[in-house]
Amino acid sequence: MTEIEGIRPDVPPSGPGCVDCDSDGGWWVHLRRCAECGNIGCCDSSPGQHATAHAAASGHPFIQSYEPGEDWFWNYRTEQMYEGPELAPPRHHPLDQPVPGPAGRVPADWESRIH
Repeated sequence: MTEIEGIRPDVPPSGPGCVDCDSDGGWWVHLRRCAECGNIGCCDSSPGQHATAHAAASGHPFIQSYEPGEDWFWNYRTEQMYEGPELAPPRHHPLDQPVPGPAGRVPADWESRIH
């Protein structure tokens, strides 16, 4: 496969959850993986919107869903869906991790707090 600037298939994900939410005790709706550096961030429906913040701060253009059964990419520069290569495993968060997550940090009124 041809190399795509902004996608590094050999880089593993940073962990099982949003790096920023984990550091500040927050929670997320869905997870996104930076296709360049592996940073796991939360989606734009989540209170923190950390995946988009990471893309803006780093200039890394592509994310991939980090949800089980999803393999789509999003290109922030073109604001379009994208087809890309298979990234290094794991390709999604742990199957026993709830959505929203993580377990124990999601408020009971979470639906009223999403974007």
